[in-house]
Amino acid sequence: MFLVITLLALFMGSVLGLLGGGGSILTVPILAYVAGMPAGEAIASSLVVVGVTSLVGAVNHAKRGGVEWKTGIIFGGVAMVGAFVGGRLAVFVADWLLLALFAGLMVTTSVIMLRKSKPTNHVPSEAGLPMIALEGFFVGAVTGLVGAGGGFLVVPALVILGGLPMHKAIGTSLLVIAMKSLAGVAGHLTHVDIDWGLTMTVAGFAVVGSIIGARYSSKIPGDILRVVFAWFVLIMGTFILSKELLPILGSSMVFSGLVLAGLGIAAFAFRNKYGQRTELGAA
Repeated sequence: MFLVITLLALFMGSVLGLLGGGGSILTVPILAYVAGMPAGEAIASSLVVVGVTSLVGAVNHAKRGGVEWKTGIIFGGVAMVGAFVGGRLAVFVADWLLLALFAGLMVTTSVIMLRKSKPTNHVPSEAGLPMIALEGFFVGAVTGLVGAGGGFLVVPALVILGGLPMHKAIGTSLLVIAMKSLAGVAGHLTHVDIDWGLTMTVAGFAVVGSIIGARYSSKIPGDILRVVFAWFVLIMGTFILSKELLPILGSSMVFSGLVLAGLGIAAFAFRNKYGQRTELGAA
């Protein structure tokens, strides 16, 4: 089982390195369902793994000038407050609901990834500090509560509200994720014990995987990787939702409904991404 966990950690880190994000969404399922951790401990441990992996990535981006320190520290500082609050509030939420919320975030992430590569003509423009602070607090609270890095929320916020170009938004988001993950861990440690040996082992293999993935990121078409991974995350999210909600609602119709809803959402997103291109080609 330990070998399986380390291989999955390598896989998670490789996805993170290949896509520049998204891989950390797998950390909680690995720790909860493979390592057998309770939901609270899995989420807290996930924050450690995500924080360490993001910190290594942020250092690499900083060496190439890809981190906007002022915006990152402001956004990250507020996000740390939100993450600590989210981590403290997690004790009041049932384990099944925490995992269900996390699975909902997985489904949302998969849909966003299926639609991600659409071109945009958006020109970055700085928003006021209150909006940046509000967004930072919200993203931090989500991270602290369910243990996900939330890069798909941070990057758009840094582009739209922080006025950063995309290449700096990606590097700066890793700094923000590392900061708020640390604060989220602090919030969880008030009521959760972490298996530090296993957690740091998973983090170490995830870092190695991210380095390996980054080396091959230019050799595999990003759109293909993103679509395949998004479908994988969608299936996993639907499975977790059904597993956690079926015992509560006690009906096989729940599983069928979740599967149909998830596949419908993904099919809609997939069509929006590729449908117009196909129609233009046919014309």
